[in-house]
Amino acid sequence: MSSETFKPTINPWIIAITVMFGTFMEVLDTTVVNVSLPHIAGSMSASVDEATWVLTSYLVANAIILPITGWLSARFGRKNLLMTSVVGFTVSSFLCGLAPTLPLLIIFRVLQGASGGCLQPLSQAVLLEAFPPDQRGKAMGFWGLGIVVAPVMGPVLGGWLTDNYSWRWVFYINIPVGIACLIMTKLFIFDPPYLKREKGGVDYWGIGMLAVWIGGLQVVLDKGQQEDWMQSSFIRAFAAVTVIALIGFLAREFMTRKPVVNLRAFKDRTFSAGVFLMTIVGFVLYGSLVLLPLWLQTLLGYPSLQAGIALAPRGMGSMIGMPLIGGLLGKFDARNVLAAGLALGAFTLYKFSRLSLDAGYWDLFFPQFIQGFALAMLFVPLTTITMSQVSQQAMGNATSLFNLMRNIGGSIGIAMVTTLDARFAQKYINQLGAHVTPYDPPAAALLDGLRANASGAGPVAANQSAIGTVFGMVQRQASMSAFIQLFLVLALIFLAMIPLILIMKRPSKGAKAEMGH
Repeated sequence: MSSETFKPTINPWIIAITVMFGTFMEVLDTTVVNVSLPHIAGSMSASVDEATWVLTSYLVANAIILPITGWLSARFGRKNLLMTSVVGFTVSSFLCGLAPTLPLLIIFRVLQGASGGCLQPLSQAVLLEAFPPDQRGKAMGFWGLGIVVAPVMGPVLGGWLTDNYSWRWVFYINIPVGIACLIMTKLFIFDPPYLKREKGGVDYWGIGMLAVWIGGLQVVLDKGQQEDWMQSSFIRAFAAVTVIALIGFLAREFMTRKPVVNLRAFKDRTFSAGVFLMTIVGFVLYGSLVLLPLWLQTLLGYPSLQAGIALAPRGMGSMIGMPLIGGLLGKFDARNVLAAGLALGAFTLYKFSRLSLDAGYWDLFFPQFIQGFALAMLFVPLTTITMSQVSQQAMGNATSLFNLMRNIGGSIGIAMVTTLDARFAQKYINQLGAHVTPYDPPAAALLDGLRANASGAGPVAANQSAIGTVFGMVQRQASMSAFIQLFLVLALIFLAMIPLILIMKRPSKGAKAEMGH
């Protein structure tokens, strides 16, 4: 039995605000550092490629801890683990801000990622238990604000802090939030009486193989495009180790009596389908989060801060949609809302594929705003349906798996989008460049006009200038065509997921009929 006394009289919305502090802080740190990497590299005499380990180290440590959160909370107590995680995250954030060298910063980012890995699944488990089943839609709508809005706000906040103060303030801002979260957790969070402390042996083999395969997968995804994937012996070695460790982990967890990650939760078809759908949502969400700022900065010439501001409408749509969908969810079949969210999300991605190099702010505003609302229609009902069949005792393990697969989906989405963007752009450069010849009348006329404009520099320099200008035009059009194709691919992925909703059971509206005590 937990050492804490369960306090059911606490207002669940106070509990929601308490856990939201930690969730928002942790999710924000997955993207807030992105725009600061050139500044970090410059101040520490490192290359930007070396500085990317500041991101990779955090994501690897975070991903390793995520799936074992349920086991850790059962062994040490949920409240104790939550407070320890908040303290660890706050202290490591302070150390990241103080770090004098890149190796030390990477070490502190590992500590930050490891301590923050528990915050998402713990906060979700606490919220799902604090609210009755008929109000869980509202709870997940509130919690979803942190999961969806924080990654959008990260680049804006990071760019503003870096431009006006220093990249170190990207980490220092976590300190007051962490202190507030710690105080509120101590006062308002208590372990429920049914959460029994587990004793006995530790599945060291399971933990070890889990750390190896998740860490290896994260390194492969983060460094794959940079190292040219399987053309690199570094990537091949990590990929081989990842596959071997994954097979060993699966065999171990299904055979041992007390697994560190209970994979038997996937026997429930609703949970399995929901986790798969959330993986795809993570894939598309994080993939499109990479695409849009890349398009704005490389093709339209937006500075990093202005690019972040241009992405704000998505966060606005989610902020309006999350509480609204959460409040309305009890009146509709959540599966219908989820299907509508997938269809609306696909429509907004299609609208992005209709953009051109002449697009203005308002061309971006409305598709993004609608997409933010669509994400609310996806996230809130999907979380509610997926967890509807899970018992309270198994909630910690279930939320760990749910959040792990969303993060893995996001990592795969980022890796695939960056790779396909480069591949598609090269394909279109070859296709468009094939038409730029002296025998193509429009191309010949364009080259002649450019040579005439640069004739004062001499015939050789004028010819080189004209060819360089035309090649730059081809590159821009090829990049734009690559973005269009990628957005269409993401739209089709969303549409292809709609039939999976038929597998899922409708969540019950009444009392806790499915929730064992």
